Amino acid sequence: MSFLDMFNEDLFTTILSALIPILLAALGGMIAERAGIFNIGLEGMILIGAFCGVAASFFTHNWVMGVLAAMLAGALFSVILGYGAVYRKGDPIVLAIAMNILAVGMTSFLLVAIFDVQGVFQDPGIVGIPKWEIPFLSDIPVLGALFSLTPLGYLALLLVPALWIMLFRMPIGMRLRGVGERPLAAATLGVKPERYQLGAVIASGALAGLGGAQLALGNVVLFTENMSAGRGWIAVVAVMLARAHPVGVLGAAVLFGFADAIGFRLQIFGLPPQLTDAAPYVVTLLVLIFTSRRFRKPREAALA
Repeated sequence: MSFLDMFNEDLFTTILSALIPILLAALGGMIAERAGIFNIGLEGMILIGAFCGVAASFFTHNWVMGVLAAMLAGALFSVILGYGAVYRKGDPIVLAIAMNILAVGMTSFLLVAIFDVQGVFQDPGIVGIPKWEIPFLSDIPVLGALFSLTPLGYLALLLVPALWIMLFRMPIGMRLRGVGERPLAAATLGVKPERYQLGAVIASGALAGLGGAQLALGNVVLFTENMSAGRGWIAVVAVMLARAHPVGVLGAAVLFGFADAIGFRLQIFGLPPQLTDAAPYVVTLLVLIFTSRRFRKPREAALA
């Protein structure tokens, strides 16, 4: 197999599988960022969503219940950040880091307490999320993969234009942006900043939980300890890179999904998985270096 053979229809399918969990979490982080709360707790929210999604799917034998449990778990877990940062005026960075650590410990403990296993939980009783193929369109070469996604895959892609309309064309989005940019000015107009910020953080957690459901029930049908594996951090970088714009978030998710897919397929050429698994994080670092230098120049010119 030559290097060029990697760039085929299977690569496009792999990219879509890799980007959907990141996109869902990044869109959630974008909503929180627009409300003025920088959410770096997406990693823990994805992990909590993945565990609860697998557990609910296993006990109910229903993937829909798994998805709903993942979304609810992510939303409830995010209340820690919302209450602590919005109402108790705590540092959201410190709170989110603590939540990420808590999520790793909690899921590892519950894995043993509930299922009596360590490391990996895989069972025929776990019902994965099916793929919904759109007739005729799913048969199109390469692009047909866009029409053969899980329900959460379609939801993630549809949320990009929906959130753009909400943020820039609807009153609720304008109030949300006002709360994030000028909370005191928004309060003088009768808007309650705390309610919008708490709601944005909870929505962020719900979307990150859905990202965990896609990861654990859509991409694979199992749960492993710390299976979020840095995807939440990549989602945070996607929000920063896109400056909290829905279309930009999609573009960043595609970039990181492409890096993840390329890293996975490079294993075919004998490269060690420890090296190929680092591909998306190397891309993340390069993007951060590039964007920081790019944004620094206008700032330095303005100060000169």
